[in-house]
Amino acid sequence: MHSPSVSLLSAVLVLAVKLHAAPAPTVSPSPSPSGSSQILDDPNFGPIPAKSSYYTSDNSTSPPFPGNYSQPVFPTSKGLAGPDDLLFQNLLGAEWAIFAFYQFGVETFNQSAFEEAGYPPHTYQRIIEIRDNEAGHARIFEEQISTASTKPAPCKYQFGITSPVAYLAAHTIVEISSMSFLTGLILQAQLNSSKAALVAIAEIEARHEAWGLIDIWQQSPFAGPVDTVFPYANEILDTTKVYIVPGSCPAGNPDYPVPSQKLPTLSYKEKSTTLLPGSPVTLAFPDPANQPVFEAGKTYYAVYFHGLLNITEPFDTKSNASIIPPEFEARGLFLAVISDTPGAPTIDSVKAGPLVITEQPVEINSGVM
Repeated sequence: MHSPSVSLLSAVLVLAVKLHAAPAPTVSPSPSPSGSSQILDDPNFGPIPAKSSYYTSDNSTSPPFPGNYSQPVFPTSKGLAGPDDLLFQNLLGAEWAIFAFYQFGVETFNQSAFEEAGYPPHTYQRIIEIRDNEAGHARIFEEQISTASTKPAPCKYQFGITSPVAYLAAHTIVEISSMSFLTGLILQAQLNSSKAALVAIAEIEARHEAWGLIDIWQQSPFAGPVDTVFPYANEILDTTKVYIVPGSCPAGNPDYPVPSQKLPTLSYKEKSTTLLPGSPVTLAFPDPANQPVFEAGKTYYAVYFHGLLNITEPFDTKSNASIIPPEFEARGLFLAVISDTPGAPTIDSVKAGPLVITEQPVEINSGVM
């Protein structure tokens, strides 16, 4: 069994984060089973995560519970919203996109497709297992939202992926990004129980990521002594909206995410950089409808996050030139933003981004933006 070569990887990676991605099948939530989605407000309805094996062994190709319900769950009490309701509404909105990504993989590919692309024979089964785990995450997040707040339902999603190689590259980006925004959300959480739940889910995403690094990319699963913390998790969540089919979210769903800065997307010119520490990089803003506005005479910076560190580098607003910090270890995840203040110390200081850069393997980034 072999892994696809780096040259093949570079040639075929075309991920959905491209705003001009080619059309692909749309993933829609299944029609709700008989009965209202309001039944989901009962935490004892359906398989219970950590009690039932359902979320590790459903194995069907159709969407598992609760992804087979297509309408939001509306408040059933008039009390105050729970202190972390907004956090979990945002997180559930992101989770539905992630669940849909794995459901897309289950429906679009099969064992033969992955084997013919050179991957281990159990690859498709692992994708199904991850899909089942993500369904369990959705149910956990629903249960964390109080009865005084709406539990959002899935939208329709489109991923623009047509090959197994591109799909598995996207898997790596999805999982490592999930780990980063989950740790960032801990900074928003008010309740210790919420913080513990976020850590527990991040640990599972790390297991998903480690599987891909070992089995798919034949890389070390270790990213050094610490993974990357990004303090502005909603900025990562905002980037997932590119997957949502416009106008497809159910009526009554809360806005996603809240708050949303609607920042310009940050990318890079592929031939300008190796993305390794110390490499020059020409950054780019690929959405013509959402370009940054730089004030004349004001200094802007490229701020890079890795581990518990952030390092500020110069950013030329005319050429978009910067440099990947040479001090970083070439492991795990880098995130970059454009800021009007060194270190991007506040959320309002961020003017574009974030850009997600994975260093293991660095070739996965080819074609991501």
